[in-house]
Amino acid sequence: MDHLAIMKKSRKLLEKIRSGEKTIESRWYKSRRVPWNKIQKGERIYFKNSGEPVTLTADVEKILQFESLNPEMISAIIDKYGKTPGICLEDLSKSKRTLSEANYCILIFLKNIKKTTPFKIDKSGFGLMSAWIAVDSIEKIKKILN
Repeated sequence: MDHLAIMKKSRKLLEKIRSGEKTIESRWYKSRRVPWNKIQKGERIYFKNSGEPVTLTADVEKILQFESLNPEMISAIIDKYGKTPGICLEDLSKSKRTLSEANYCILIFLKNIKKTTPFKIDKSGFGLMSAWIAVDSIEKIKKILN
C-alpha cells in the first residue's frame, strides 16, 4: 500500500524531514482516521505540502499506535518522541496543550527519505480536507505535471 501525507506548508515540515530533523511523522486524532491500522512497516509514504506537488518519499520503518489518550499519556509521548530528531515539535509545552483533546496518536518512523520527481495528485473521492490518503498504488491518484 502507498500513502500520501499532506503537510501544512507554514510549518516547513518537508524541509525538516529532508534534513533529518523530523524522523517521525505523527498524527493526532479525536477519532480513528487513516492511517490508523492502515499502514505497515516497509510501505511507502509520499509527502507534499498543501497546494503543491509531491516532492519527497520515505519508507516506514516502524509504527506505534496509542489510544484512549489522557493528558499524562500525551505528555509522555511528547516528552519521549517530540524532540529533534523525532517528531520535531518546536514548543513541547504548547504542543501538550494543543493536543490535549486527542484520543488517538500514531507515530510513523521514517527511513530512506528521498526527493522524488514532482507530481500532482487527484484527490477526487477522498474529500477536499483529506490530510492522509492510503491507496493500493500511488499511480491511482498520480497526475503528470505539464
